[in-house]
Formats: sequence, structure tokens, C-alpha cells
Amino acid sequence: MTALASVEELLDGLHVVTLPLNTRFRGVTEREVALVRGPAGWGEFAPFLEYGPTEAARWLDAAIEAAWDGWPQPVRDEVPVNATVPAVPAADVATVLARYDGCTTAKVKVAERGQDLRDDLDRVAAVRDVMGPDARIRVDANGGWSLTQAADSLSLLAQYGLEYAEQPCADVRDLARLRVELAHQGVDVRVAADESIRKAEDPLEVARLRAADVIVVKVAPLGGVASALRVVEQCGLPAVVSSAIDSSVGLRAGVALAAALPELHHACGLGTGALLAADVTGEPLLPVAGALPVRDVAPDPRLLAAHAASPAREHWWRERVRAAWAARV
Repeated sequence: MTALASVEELLDGLHVVTLPLNTRFRGVTEREVALVRGPAGWGEFAPFLEYGPTEAARWLDAAIEAAWDGWPQPVRDEVPVNATVPAVPAADVATVLARYDGCTTAKVKVAERGQDLRDDLDRVAAVRDVMGPDARIRVDANGGWSLTQAADSLSLLAQYGLEYAEQPCADVRDLARLRVELAHQGVDVRVAADESIRKAEDPLEVARLRAADVIVVKVAPLGGVASALRVVEQCGLPAVVSSAIDSSVGLRAGVALAAALPELHHACGLGTGALLAADVTGEPLLPVAGALPVRDVAPDPRLLAAHAASPAREHWWRERVRAAWAARV
């Protein structure tokens, strides 16, 4: 149980920063995050701008857990991670992958608005060419395909040897139908659920409907490491821990979750610090030999000052924290 008594105590240690990205990702070129400091360390509150107070409240719970409560003891001292390839032209793939030291797994964004299947095929083909035949490649559609589009697209993308397809359809029932359809067609691509876990009122529905072979879990949307561990245990499916364009403070929470999982069979999507052109610490959590270490992260005051958001944006975030605090159950 947290010892945090009031939102004012939380706001006393708030820092809001704006961090530029190396590559446009999820439609943005910079990432705003709010950092809080408590007796256990630092936490990050960074729900995407379109999220309302109820959804943001879970992200605030995760930040409070990090800064006031701490995390379970790790069972491993490093976490394997994947490279992340945004919806870039195929010609840019090698440049993106060069930022991920030693990664042998890549997640490739597909189903991007304004692009078509040919763009996806070219991008995935380029990843296979750069990484070689032994690398693992997973694609992430962020729910961007209909059931028919997903089946048709994956039947073609399967030629590149996919580890799995992450959230190919938005509706959890369509994920279940897709698994059946792919098996019927003889397409050997497993299905992973992301949004159907982190944005769902009932994340366990994925397991009940047999809608996925793998679940993708993120600390902040699930309300913290302890909460995410319960979801993994109750789902009973292999889990991949992922991130949401976090600073190294936010990534540290993801590492804490991945390090605490009893079993970890897949590389985790926690190498996204490589997407940032700047961070809040001089020792950012970046992939080395394909992994992140389990270690503490503390922001550098000079970097907090250098990347501080404008007073207007800081005020906006402070009001957002108040709204999320009021929405906590």
C-alpha cells in the first residue's frame, strides 16, 4: 500500500520534459512525459495526449508504484529486447536497425495509415535482408486491419518467417476468428494481443476467447508492475513486455516487470529508448548486445532542465495529474 497521502505531495516532485525522437513514430516527432520523485525512486506518468482521466489514472498508479512502493525482486539480471522499426520506407530500415546493438529480434510497424500492403511487404523484406535468416521478425498492426485484411496480409507477410503478428485486428473476437482462419489456410503465424490487453476493461477475455497465442503487457496502462504480473498469471499465456515511447525512467518499470516474470521466452519491446534523440539521464537504457540491464535509473538535473517543457505545458500536465488522481479507484 502506497504511503502517498495527497496529490499535492505527488505534484511537489513533478518534472515535465519534452524529448525529441530520431524518427517519426505513432504520428509524433517528440514525446512529453511527466516524472515524479518519491521515497522509492522515480516514476513516469506519460499517457498519450488523447487519453482521458479514467484511462490515465492507471498510468498514474504505475508512476506512484515506481516512486513510492517499488517493485518485486528480479529473477534475472538482464532482459533481451527487440529492435523497433517504425513505418519507414524500406530504404531507411538499415539506418533504424543500426541503433539497436546486438538485437536479433525486430518488431516492424505495418498497416500504417496512408500506406498499403506493398509498403509493409517491402519494409519487412528489408528487415529480413538486413538481419538475416536467423532473426525473429514480428509485425505490429495496432489493430489497423479488418479480419479479411489481416488474413490476406499475413498470408503474404508469412513468407518472411514471422514470429507473430501483434494486434492485427482491433476487436478481440476478430483476433479469435483470425487464429481459426489462419489455421484453416495453413498460414503459420501466431497472434499476439496488445490493445486487447492494455485498453480492455477485461484483459482476461483474450484468454477466455482463445484470441491470442501471446500477450503483450505494458506496465503503465495496466496500473503498475504488480498489476501486470497478475494479468500475466491469470491469462496463462506467454508474455512479452513492451513500452510506449518512454524515457529511461519509464523503461525501467518495464524492465522491472520483465525481470520479475517467472518465464520469459521472447525478446521484449523495451529497446524503444533508441527512438529518442534525447533522454533524461546520461546513462540511458539502450540495448547492448541485444539486452537491457536490470539497474536503477536516476534523471540528471541538467537534462531535466535542458528538456523542460514550457510553463504552459507543465501547467497542463499538472492539471492532468489532478484529473487522473481524482479518477483513481
